[in-house]
Amino acid sequence: MQESVPNIYPFKVKKINGDEQPLSAYRNKVVLIVNTASECGFTPQLKELQQLKDEINHPDFEILGFPTNDFGKQEPLSGSDISTFCEINHGVKFPVFDKIMVRGTQVHPLYQFLSDKKQNGKLNSKPRWNFHKYLVNQHGELVDFFFPFTKPLSSKIKKSIQRLLNQNS
Repeated sequence: MQESVPNIYPFKVKKINGDEQPLSAYRNKVVLIVNTASECGFTPQLKELQQLKDEINHPDFEILGFPTNDFGKQEPLSGSDISTFCEINHGVKFPVFDKIMVRGTQVHPLYQFLSDKKQNGKLNSKPRWNFHKYLVNQHGELVDFFFPFTKPLSSKIKKSIQRLLNQNS
């Protein structure tokens, strides 16, 4: 398969344990990418994100969490403390990666790509707060984004994900 359209597959991210995870591992999946924080007013969305994952319950759908301390220093945790917090307090089973920067001069390359139309070919949308959501199709292409106040269980998000999943069936 030729990949001439910009996509997330060239990027690698760090797991909580420090191992690198190529995003090409999510090839052929619809992916919702979310920057998270444990001490944010939107933190209850962690539970809603897991509910969304459980409700859609499709092998070709994944949620990826990227903790960040970029907004109000609302992610004081690091390493395994982040995954423990997410799992114990919110029942999170989807992958949560190592803490990254999603804005500023040291922004992670994945978030440079997601937030800049010149790189992703589709949208300009820099996260302005925690729980900004990016929707990526089965080809790794950015197709939409949702602001933090858009709840994970909203019909807008669910319909967008279902529409992409139905394109493959």
